Amino acid sequence: MSTELDTGLMPFHAMEMVARAKLLEAQGRTILHLEVGEPAVPPAPRVIEAVARALPEAQRYTNSKGQIELRRRLADYYAVQHGVEIDPESIVVTMGSSSAFILAFLGGFELGTRIAVTRPGYPAYLNTLNGLGFRAVQIPVTASNGWRLSATDIVAVHAQQPFDGLLFASPANPTGASVDRAGLAEIVATCRRLGVRLISDEIYHGLDYRGPSVSAAEFGTDSIVINSFSKYYCMTGWRIGWIVLPEPLLRKVEMLQQNLFISAPTLSQIAARVALGERDYSETQKAGYAENRGILTAGLSALGFAVVGQADGAFYAYADVSAFTNNSLKFCEDLLDHAGVAATPGIDFDRVDGNRFVRLSYAGSRQTMELALERMAGFLARPA
Repeated sequence: MSTELDTGLMPFHAMEMVARAKLLEAQGRTILHLEVGEPAVPPAPRVIEAVARALPEAQRYTNSKGQIELRRRLADYYAVQHGVEIDPESIVVTMGSSSAFILAFLGGFELGTRIAVTRPGYPAYLNTLNGLGFRAVQIPVTASNGWRLSATDIVAVHAQQPFDGLLFASPANPTGASVDRAGLAEIVATCRRLGVRLISDEIYHGLDYRGPSVSAAEFGTDSIVINSFSKYYCMTGWRIGWIVLPEPLLRKVEMLQQNLFISAPTLSQIAARVALGERDYSETQKAGYAENRGILTAGLSALGFAVVGQADGAFYAYADVSAFTNNSLKFCEDLLDHAGVAATPGIDFDRVDGNRFVRLSYAGSRQTMELALERMAGFLARPA
């Protein structure tokens, strides 16, 4: 059953756990950070070098849509990685995916319309939709189906509560679930048949462990495609991403960008141009995540967490903690306070069933994963 949300804004608990962890670190505690989806390493060395060289000259705004050099390189990215031709003029460079979501919502839909998201899903989807005056509809996905959205799910919820847009991610946050090529093709076709505008969140592209990432752009030009340099390219703090738009939406989104954000940061755009050519560096980091995935998944299972296999992509374990608690927020607070391990409560991602789950990121080092498991074992074995 779907749920239309009218509860308004809620805290972003992942960021609140970061703040709580920082306070403990300021007191001299050593905290293991598994709460945020943030690579532990910096961008590729050539990215840093390019920015250092450009610093004296990069003090001005760029074109609101972004530097044409970067947009051309992004078009090349789609040609090489996805075999599709993208006009650089259909790309707008954004301040991370966060501003891209705002542009997609305001540029693609009338205020007050319904936009569907998956449950569990990235909390900023709901908070941004509610904050902007849209109505969010949830499409539940389940562990029994590997947390993957299907066309059948879309049809069932749409029949009950019609919606105008669908935003979903593959690989997904918090579950790491990915749909394969056939599944994505069916989702795109189903949205087209229902008259639903698809927003494809592809910010974890490159971090698929089962095979190459598949873009909605491969199935036509009517979807809105959002991506970011934050995850695969290790550039979270640079706040740089992009959005690929259907031609009818481009002028409206460009005007929104001009007025809401002016342009993405100039230095970050320079960094992004170089990062696109540093995929070998990113693949090395991905290999480390894959190793961590096995360590953390096996370790959590051994401790009594229910984990539904290894994630298809991204760098998260979404673990069932119902054997230990019915309050995931308190569980995470206690785990941080007593064991120095920061995790994110499932209520961030699922306002209905999230008290049963926690999300842990394995984007850190192998040593961090092993020490976190050791500390969690001690935490779970402590006297009640």
